[in-house]
Amino acid sequence: MFAPSRSRVLEKAISGTSVTLPCFLVPAFQVSPRRQFSKTPSTSSKLGRTPISIPPGVELAIGEPRAKKDPTTYLRIAKRTVTVSGPLGKLDLEIPPFLTIQYDQTAGKAVLSIENQELKQQKEMWGTTWAYLNRYIMGVSEGHTAILRLVGVGYKASVEDRPKKAQYPGQKFVCLKLGFTHAVEEPVPLGIKASTPQPTRILLEGIDREQVMTFAAQIRRWRRPEPYKGKGIFVNDETIKLKQKKIK
Repeated sequence: MFAPSRSRVLEKAISGTSVTLPCFLVPAFQVSPRRQFSKTPSTSSKLGRTPISIPPGVELAIGEPRAKKDPTTYLRIAKRTVTVSGPLGKLDLEIPPFLTIQYDQTAGKAVLSIENQELKQQKEMWGTTWAYLNRYIMGVSEGHTAILRLVGVGYKASVEDRPKKAQYPGQKFVCLKLGFTHAVEEPVPLGIKASTPQPTRILLEGIDREQVMTFAAQIRRWRRPEPYKGKGIFVNDETIKLKQKKIK
């Protein structure tokens, strides 16, 4: 609702009679132009359209579509499995049905494409699948590593055998001394190699980066880095900003 004086001025302006306004009221009655939204066309994924270079010794095997139950929608969706094999092992990756992979074995490159570049879900999975496939290729050819640093007085780590607790033959356990009354033992999952080049360093190696970083997070949760003394278990280049002590 307008104020009474302002509504009268608007009625006179609409009726066609000439009305003179003071200078300080002119901006209030000016009609601002409507905001124009961007009309630029949607661009394709920057990662998705980049060819993936495949090093020698690594092979891709693209399987036929098979109907599988989706864990989120509970619908049976036809998905294909891409098998990435290399000198260090083999990994399987499921790709959605709208995504295709053009694998040129002679040139050693793979190009990913989707059916409709206008749909948001397909564009999201385009770059995500590219990142997963590139990570798998790097894993079977070079491997992934994670270095954990133990910072604290008396913090030590070692890799030992526990035949009675082993879930598979030859399983190792990472034994941690972190200031508790007992030593903490973490079983090493199958497919990961753990070693301690120094008493305060833990080296994890594996072909699946997700599995390596998940195990590193399990070890880190026993002593998360704290901001007052800077003690804890740090993963790779992790740092923490120190705070001042609370003075009463």
